[in-house]
Amino acid sequence: MFAPFMMNAWIVATIVAVVAGVVGFFVVMRGSAFVADAVPQGAFAGAAGASLIGVSTLVGLGVFSLAGALVIGLLGRRGRHDVATALTLVLMLGLGALFLSFTTEYSSEIFALLFGEILGISSSEILPVAAGGLLCIVAIMLMYRPLLLSSLAPESGEARGVKASRMEMLFLLVVAVATSMTLPVVGALLIFSLMIGPPAAARSLTSSPLPAMALSVVIAVVLAWASVAASYQTNWPVGFFVGVGGAVCYAGGRGWSAWSAARRPAVAPA
Repeated sequence: MFAPFMMNAWIVATIVAVVAGVVGFFVVMRGSAFVADAVPQGAFAGAAGASLIGVSTLVGLGVFSLAGALVIGLLGRRGRHDVATALTLVLMLGLGALFLSFTTEYSSEIFALLFGEILGISSSEILPVAAGGLLCIVAIMLMYRPLLLSSLAPESGEARGVKASRMEMLFLLVVAVATSMTLPVVGALLIFSLMIGPPAAARSLTSSPLPAMALSVVIAVVLAWASVAASYQTNWPVGFFVGVGGAVCYAGGRGWSAWSAARRPAVAPA
């Protein structure tokens, strides 16, 4: 499990978990789970197109992730955000189906992007993932206060000069970078499990923003490590363990929240 080739898996899994915990905290707070699901699935079309023309799939992932985030942000300004997200997802999935119909030469590589192949991570992939992760963390640090304000109280943010539409666009770009860098690890179909399960569980355990974000990172890292170990032992896709583990984390967080609420003494009305 700690052979030299596995060290790449542990390093990348840790980077991905930290980024997912930080970015996913705001995904959950802003109610953007659909976006966190749609962007990586749509970016799959970019990977298919890049494979078709002989370009690195990471380039295709990045281009389609950013393009999808921009389209969702622009359409969401003039209409319902969920409709804009759904239309963008349908468009990019249609393009992906078209690209895949032209060739089957890269079917194994596309399968890995869909379901994850963390045990096949090469040393050359560590630097791009680390660079993308650092970019996401720095962006969240710079936007933390206005992003938190626009997430909790958009009207108060507007009154203080924090444009909700601008923050939404910037955050969508961060989500695009975060999801595209994590696709080779857990796959497009289940990346949102790592970005939703741990942060949602953390939000159920504490309402304070910074402790909740830190707890989200801790849960995400533990889940990623456990998923890598289980995938190594069983040879099952790591995305399966991430998906199931994310659901268990959320269920555990909700259960703890309900149990704590039931134990609180009722306050008699004055």
